[in-house]
Amino acid sequence: MTIAMNGTFESRHLGPNEEEIKQMLKTIGADSVASLLSETIPSDIALKQDLNLPEGISEHEFLTELQLVSQKNKLFDTYIGLGYHPTITPAVIQRNILENPGWYTAYTPYQAEIAQGRLEALFNFQTVVTDLTGMELANASLLDESTAAAEGMTLLFAARTRAQKKNNSCNFFVSEDVLPQTLALFKTRSEPIGIKLVVGNPEIFEFTTDFFGAFFQYPGKHGSIPNLPKLVEKVQAHEIKTVVAADLLSLTLLEAPGKYGVDVVVGTTQRFGIPLGYGGPHAAYFATREAYKRNIPGRIIGQTRDLDGAPALRMALQTREQHIKRDKATSNICTAQVLLAVMAGMYAVYHGPKGLKNIAAKIHLNALRFDSILKELSIEQINQNFFDTLLIKVDSERLTKLAESREINLLAVDENHVSISFNETVTEKSFNNLIYLFEEYTSQKAELNSIEIETNIPVNQIRNSSFLTHPIFNSFHSETSLMRYIKRLERKDLALNHSMISLGSCTMKLNAASEMLPLSWPQWNGLHPFVPTNQAAGYHQILEELEIQLNEVTGFYATSLQPNSGAQGEYAGLMVIRAYHESRNEHHRNICIIPASAHGTNPASAVMAGMKVVVTATDEIGNIDWEDFSAKVLEHRDNLAGLMVTYPSTHGVFESNIRKMTQLIHDNGGQVYMDGANMNAQVGVTSPAIIGADVCHLNLHKTFAIPHGGGGPGVGPICVAKHLAPFLPSNPIIKTGGKNPISSISGAPWGSALACLISYGYIKMLGGAGLKKVTEIAILNANYIKAKLESSYPILYVGENGRTAHEMIIDLRPFKQKGIEVVDVAKRLMDYGFHAPTVSFPVSGTMMIEPTESENLAEINRFCDAMNSIAKEIEEKETHTETSVLKNAPHTLQMATADKWSFEYSRQKALYPLNFVQENKFWPSVRRVDEAFGDRNLICSCPPIEEYSNN
Repeated sequence: MTIAMNGTFESRHLGPNEEEIKQMLKTIGADSVASLLSETIPSDIALKQDLNLPEGISEHEFLTELQLVSQKNKLFDTYIGLGYHPTITPAVIQRNILENPGWYTAYTPYQAEIAQGRLEALFNFQTVVTDLTGMELANASLLDESTAAAEGMTLLFAARTRAQKKNNSCNFFVSEDVLPQTLALFKTRSEPIGIKLVVGNPEIFEFTTDFFGAFFQYPGKHGSIPNLPKLVEKVQAHEIKTVVAADLLSLTLLEAPGKYGVDVVVGTTQRFGIPLGYGGPHAAYFATREAYKRNIPGRIIGQTRDLDGAPALRMALQTREQHIKRDKATSNICTAQVLLAVMAGMYAVYHGPKGLKNIAAKIHLNALRFDSILKELSIEQINQNFFDTLLIKVDSERLTKLAESREINLLAVDENHVSISFNETVTEKSFNNLIYLFEEYTSQKAELNSIEIETNIPVNQIRNSSFLTHPIFNSFHSETSLMRYIKRLERKDLALNHSMISLGSCTMKLNAASEMLPLSWPQWNGLHPFVPTNQAAGYHQILEELEIQLNEVTGFYATSLQPNSGAQGEYAGLMVIRAYHESRNEHHRNICIIPASAHGTNPASAVMAGMKVVVTATDEIGNIDWEDFSAKVLEHRDNLAGLMVTYPSTHGVFESNIRKMTQLIHDNGGQVYMDGANMNAQVGVTSPAIIGADVCHLNLHKTFAIPHGGGGPGVGPICVAKHLAPFLPSNPIIKTGGKNPISSISGAPWGSALACLISYGYIKMLGGAGLKKVTEIAILNANYIKAKLESSYPILYVGENGRTAHEMIIDLRPFKQKGIEVVDVAKRLMDYGFHAPTVSFPVSGTMMIEPTESENLAEINRFCDAMNSIAKEIEEKETHTETSVLKNAPHTLQMATADKWSFEYSRQKALYPLNFVQENKFWPSVRRVDEAFGDRNLICSCPPIEEYSNN
């Protein structure tokens, strides 16, 4: 008796079934999937054996297993602080955003007309940040507080005055009250680019003209509130600019740093309802003055207008700037933490200004109450002014042991001090448990009489300025109203729950519900990143197994999960290479060779790692030009640090001489870094180790199924060969990395640990054979699309046998003679219900298409029918003017229902160009946006209420 295995996770994840696979092979002219792969992948890099991974398990088995493992994590009452705090995620936000594929499967909002919901949510987030910090401009989130602080340092370094540059002012002052993980990031990021850190007490430090910037923690790492206005005034007297890392929730009670003339304010929004997740993902914030709008890292959401003059939102100021400036970029930021930023923004919408202030006041009151109790128990509390954290003089070893026996986590500062950071989850029961702990420690009884307690925030730093006055933050405080507001925004966004998103290089695949469910379990999302490791045994079991899985997939020896974005993985990999050369006394090796077709993050990352970029040309068929490549390697052999290469190439081709190139690098003393953006074409069929790489990063948000979340979270671990393993990154609080580690790459020891559960589940449920099948079907789907489109569009690059890898580039430049630009095709696709493929990257005027393995034949055919239909629309006219259906795309519901239809084509042609569109119509909420107008008239936050009352 034969049992059909159509209930396996593999069969649920993969799009085409066996019958559809046969049809597709017939269309592309291949005898089998195996023969297709042999025509696509050079034989000398083909994997000769199966992955040494267990067979896949069912979704039910996976969830049962993870539930059991989660019990090994211990959830104590945690008061550790250090920038991470237990929070309450409102259920309406958890259910309708975190657990909703309409939000977590969306892509970065590069196509503004079908992303107005996400853009509004991020606009709200920026408003929260600018209002609370008192700054003029904020971006749409960064990775974590520590990396955001480092970005602030490098922004001020790039923005030095002419006199400071002439004077070679390279010193950056860091207050000794800095969070330890942030200091570690300052060390990582400063040294390669020539910044000298000076750590000290700002109250007594004598500043000189050698300094370009200074950093202050607000409040400090152990809770003390510094006299920020006095400190800022002191450094400004020496023309030194300032970065302040501020607790955003505390700024509802503390005056905004912007009021004191601060230049950059950074921090985390984790306190705004984002689960701890053993360190992430969390959305950091970055706010600054408008004077630095061209220097601000990451993405900014701005307001503009559409073709009808109606307000519309879009990403402003070329915010993925490293793709334009490349090695001249000041940052390599690519991923934001959009999903978490949306949640944090919604937390502020839900609670409003009064609600946020009440939460902060309750936290502050608990700290004040406990300070009084400590006085009754004759225990010295050091902080004179504080918001939520007390620094207490005790025998820390004895107290923390007692605390652990009562399932309470305190922070042992040193042998004579502990700190306690209060948070919004503290109840009267947990508060009393703290009292009982200290009563046991002192063998005394505290009198719990009610007493009058007043704030001890310095009078000159109490918040007087208003915030969150816009109606958005004063309208949706009931669950019903917020649920409807979230749904209203969701309806404006096209995500994977509506249709295929065929973005090349971005691998928008299925994010299975079974992979996502554990993110909501408190045993996984409730752990502070600095709890004792014995309280996180479940996490360590999963993370260690994931590292082993990724080692096997890449063929490498060791993995670091710390980088929490792909670009951060690039930087980590290059810093490991740098450390390796320095360990061999080859400090002079600083030349990084990068192909012209590389991602823009590659040259930016290399410069951040202290390297000089040498670009190699592309030949006429899209490969790295061997003659130019070999000449430049030999020219720079004495100072060669390494090669950055994407494989298969950014042009979607497995270059056949890849091993020849990597060998030449090794022969001349360099190391090979492989960008893992295209690993979806490698897993199980070849590997970075086989092609001759020494280190690679992996985009877990691409190949390994973490959802894009509207532009983040991302996770970018690095995998390395044995000789590089000693240099994997560390953490200042919990030991990670190799024997001779580089300093931290992100704030938390294992980066965005919570999101790693998704990739672990993906690999666990697919197993070795399933992972290989994924790669095979990804390559099959791409070649099928190539076969379906090549009669309508030129295919720009193919391999030696006419095959493409998992993605392909179609050339739209020939249509320019008819007046059609690539953007016209991108916008017209929206009328068919599809998000555009990657536009004008890596070649201007083209589209890069990647179907992934999880799209079935029917959906792929709909996409191909839409693309071929657009090609016919292009051919219908000799010249397309402003009256063309393509030039007016996308068409909105408002246009469709208007009394007057002034276009030369019919409503039917505009709105329902193919029959399938009628069954599942998606309506863009605005017409084509005016990008230039928005940059000329930059608006990046909600206007104040006064502007409404004046209208």
